Amino acid sequence: MNKMGLTIPHLLYGFFTLLILVTMIFRRGIVLPSLLGTFVIACVYKGSIVSGFMAIFYANLVAAQELFSIFLIITFMLALLNALKDLRADVLMIQPIQKVMTNGHLSYFVLIIVTYCISLFFWPTPAVPLICALLVPAAIRSGLPAITAAVAITIAGQGMALSSDYIVQVAPALSAKAAGVETSVVADRSLVLSLITGVIASVLAYLFYRKSIRSKEDPRNQVEAEQIQDYDSSGHKAASKHLIKWSRIFAWLVPVVLLAVVGYMLYNKFFGSSDLIGGEGAALVGGVAVILLLLATGVFGKRNALDYVGNHITNGFVFAFRAMGPVIPIAGFFFLGSAEFSKDILLVEEAPSFLFEIITSIQSFLPESTVFVAFSLLLVGIITGLDGSGFSGLPLTGALAASLQSSSIDASTLAAIGQLGAIWSGGGALIAWSSLIAVAGFCGVSAIELVRKNFFPVVIGLVIATIAAVFIF
Repeated sequence: MNKMGLTIPHLLYGFFTLLILVTMIFRRGIVLPSLLGTFVIACVYKGSIVSGFMAIFYANLVAAQELFSIFLIITFMLALLNALKDLRADVLMIQPIQKVMTNGHLSYFVLIIVTYCISLFFWPTPAVPLICALLVPAAIRSGLPAITAAVAITIAGQGMALSSDYIVQVAPALSAKAAGVETSVVADRSLVLSLITGVIASVLAYLFYRKSIRSKEDPRNQVEAEQIQDYDSSGHKAASKHLIKWSRIFAWLVPVVLLAVVGYMLYNKFFGSSDLIGGEGAALVGGVAVILLLLATGVFGKRNALDYVGNHITNGFVFAFRAMGPVIPIAGFFFLGSAEFSKDILLVEEAPSFLFEIITSIQSFLPESTVFVAFSLLLVGIITGLDGSGFSGLPLTGALAASLQSSSIDASTLAAIGQLGAIWSGGGALIAWSSLIAVAGFCGVSAIELVRKNFFPVVIGLVIATIAAVFIF
């Protein structure tokens, strides 16, 4: 086969890739076209329907093997959060911050900082009920309107924290696997770009809506505060004197230990003899989370600690597979387009690289502009986020990043840009049918109105961050 020539399997791969994009635009699930595409392409490439059946299995197996570390880290972090919930230490960690919220202007930035920090470790979705029930009422009573509080939470959590996912590293791992680059490089670049976007978006949102911030004595504050939903306390047990003591200890211990882990990671990155490369940083955080989980369940359960640990880990796995399960068949399809993985999926010695070869053959028709390529990845990322997930499109943006890299912009930077677009869009900042619904619900505001408030600050932030990526990296 001519290196620049396209065969029928190449055309089929391009067709199913476009089909997946169109399906995302119409906000439909893309698991079916991903599985069907894997089957059809393998059948045609190998000339055997039996090979097609086998390719579906091997594509999902390869994807599961590559991504299982992601499921583990989600499991352990959520299990730790549930163990802290048993002790009520999650509530105690937040309560002292309420005292700082003396006026609406200060409350806005306190919400952003606290939401960002908690979401980095535990993800925004599990953290939203805690933040909205304990901090948002205090912020509203200080004069911050509920809709502006919701803007702060979505920009900081669903946007800035999740788009880098620097601690748990689910997003950069997905992007890096598909792009064939180091996770740590994508994580570092996505962190920088997410901070640029988030800082710009949060400052612009404050400037746009600061006139709506009321005085602390305004009677509307109390009315709005009473509309906030109560924090789900179904996991909280009756507090005994024994538990109150340990709740206070773990309310301090967990943040201090996790911050120490981050400090150690940063020290190794800048001053240590070796960086925590690949998934090693996430593995360190996950291992520490397990030990904290064992300590927390041991204190809470005593004789029943063995059962409690098992239950928390099981619930963590259930959450992980609900959140990330559909990504496996999608990743399997885009792994089929990479020579690194297609040999194990198709069981061949000379592996095809469908996506790279398609891009190579049409590259002469594309404008030779680094800015054009960067914004193309951003746009594709935003489109893939239209399904309301943010993560399902990362295998596609990562694969495209590997195919579109050049001497002026590398795959890691392009993967980070695509990740930025996908998660700010579908992760819950720009799409009303995403996890943004949870923030709107807990804050008692309209999800559509919240999207409108987010739109211009976030889009301007994304554009500036993409331009910065071209010149910084």
